[in-house]
Amino acid sequence: MTSAPAAAARGRARLRALAPRWAAVVVALAALGGTAAGRVPVPGSGTEYAAGTASAAGTGSAAGTAAPHKLLRADVMVVAQKPLPARDVARVARLRGVQAARAVDAARIRVNGTFAAVLGVDPATFRAFAAGPTASASPLWRNVADGAIAVSYTMGKQDKLPLGGTVQVAGRTLQSLRVAGFGTVGIGGVDAVISRTAARSLGFPEGNAIVVSAPHDRVAALVREIKARMPHGAVVEPLVTTSAGGTPAAAGVAGASVAAGSAASGAANGQAALTTAELIAMLKAAASRVGYPYVWGGSGPTTFDCSGLVQWSFRQAGVLMPRVAADQARTGPAIPFSQAQAGDLLFYRTDPTAPDYISHVAIYLGRGLMLQAPEPGENVQIVPVALGSEFAGVVRVSPAIAAQVAASPVG
Repeated sequence: MTSAPAAAARGRARLRALAPRWAAVVVALAALGGTAAGRVPVPGSGTEYAAGTASAAGTGSAAGTAAPHKLLRADVMVVAQKPLPARDVARVARLRGVQAARAVDAARIRVNGTFAAVLGVDPATFRAFAAGPTASASPLWRNVADGAIAVSYTMGKQDKLPLGGTVQVAGRTLQSLRVAGFGTVGIGGVDAVISRTAARSLGFPEGNAIVVSAPHDRVAALVREIKARMPHGAVVEPLVTTSAGGTPAAAGVAGASVAAGSAASGAANGQAALTTAELIAMLKAAASRVGYPYVWGGSGPTTFDCSGLVQWSFRQAGVLMPRVAADQARTGPAIPFSQAQAGDLLFYRTDPTAPDYISHVAIYLGRGLMLQAPEPGENVQIVPVALGSEFAGVVRVSPAIAAQVAASPVG
């Protein structure tokens, strides 16, 4: 395998070849605009759907085998460091407009040495919250009920986990769990699910999180109402974004809530966009990583996945960003691509097990170019912008909004 310094040297050489254009981006920060120059591959763009074809990981018990008649959108999540009393779940379930509230166990643990956000769930009642293709994959949920782990499509494919094989899962104890399948549940930052029995054997807090489904127009008010009823220290976060038109939408839509006329100016709900100094520092940092290798879960300084590169680059400019692409899509207002400027973020839906879920992010450089950490076996690169069917939108980052989103342990 080519060393990172050698790859970086090649990347810098390519960057020098682009100098006439790149200098205008990083140094002058001129109004660049531009149009897409063709279509390039982005991670997960194939059509493979592994969730429904997982190898058996248990005895095939009946638990969780019936596909849900109706899917529930995960709109709000509550996460606490300690178990939440059953009465708190009941209080949330009784709030006006709540369609469903499910207690789950939540923890961040190592899976094959890489930290992952994992939920312990009852497959029979939780699968309705998952994205459609994953929710309908009965073999996957049977295997989860039997003690296996289901990982997100991105984690499974890009971390090269063995479908039907075993992974080492390290909670308070170290266990070998079979991989039930690749299926993204569609909740930002959630990398895997296991049964609540398996979660407790790994030492997860019991019932320290609640997933809530509610009507579209109730989410903002519901977050306030739930916060008033939760113990001190519990975090209550919306799992949806709000478009410029005021309509809540799932994590597959880029952009935070913003008045329709303010997107072009880079302000969202009165919050300022990046300063020129922050923008220059972020772009220079991102450019310095060209040629470094993609590794799933990599967050720098020498290995990166797509959202890890974005988070690291913004950190060098003193801007706090959330870790995953679906949450990074909520860090500022959505703007039309025709108004995109250097430093804006480009988002993509590349996951066949959760077609509406944002799973890839790149940094716009202007003049039809973007900088991205693409997929395993490739390096951080500068390529033409892709505006195909997987393109989800453009976001202009607001540091204040980014910090608010980053404070949530969900993403």
